[in-house]
Order: sequence, then structure tokens, then C-alpha cells
Amino acid sequence: MRPFSFEKLDVWQRSRLLTENIYKLSGDFPPEERYGLTSQLRRSAVSVSSNIAEGTSRHSGKDKARFTEIAYGSLMEVLNQLITANDLEFIKESELNEIRPLIEEIGNKLNALYNFQINRTNRTNKQIHQ
Repeated sequence: MRPFSFEKLDVWQRSRLLTENIYKLSGDFPPEERYGLTSQLRRSAVSVSSNIAEGTSRHSGKDKARFTEIAYGSLMEVLNQLITANDLEFIKESELNEIRPLIEEIGNKLNALYNFQINRTNRTNKQIHQ
């Protein structure tokens, strides 16, 4: 079975690791948060890899870049929700600090992917108009 293009992307693979970590970390949240912060945090984490995958199915570089941009926004939601979880003492500061480097790594990779997609679109547009 041949993998889809998004499955080859390191940023997609790292975002899957983030989702796994988020599910484990949020499993200890209070039961009353099941439909609150736990659910929101998990959906945001899944959204990162989902938008990367969906973006690869788009034909134009501009559309691909838009989904990469959305994935980045979801990643920032994850960070914000983890900070909130720390504020509410659902997670320790050490747990937040442990996951931050992965979030930063994914953010950097998403920025690089976005720039590649936008630059590729700009090069293609210039070639068409010459």
C-alpha cells in the first residue's frame, strides 16, 4: 500500500505525536471537563494533522497554504488551552514546559511548509505571466 503525500511529511508525523501526548495528558483532567476543555483541547490537536492532510489534497499552492495556516492556528489553540489547563491546575507547569518544544517544532515546520507553498505559488504565477 502506497502512502499518501501527507503521510510522508515530518510535520504531519510530529503533529500525530502531539495528538497522542494531548490525549494522554488530558486523560487526567477533571471528569466535569469531559465536554469542556478536554474535548476542545483534543479537537484542536487533531485539527492540526487533519488540516495538514486536507491541504495536501488541494490543487493550488494558495489553497494548500491556507490549510497550513489553519493548522498553525489550531496549534496555537492547543498551546493556549494547555496554558489555561495549567492556570486551572489541571496540568503542572513542568508538563506544559515538557510539551512546548514539540509545539514550537511543529510551528516552525508549519511556517516553513507555508513559505514553501506560497513561494511555489508565486514562482508558478510569474512563469504563467511571462
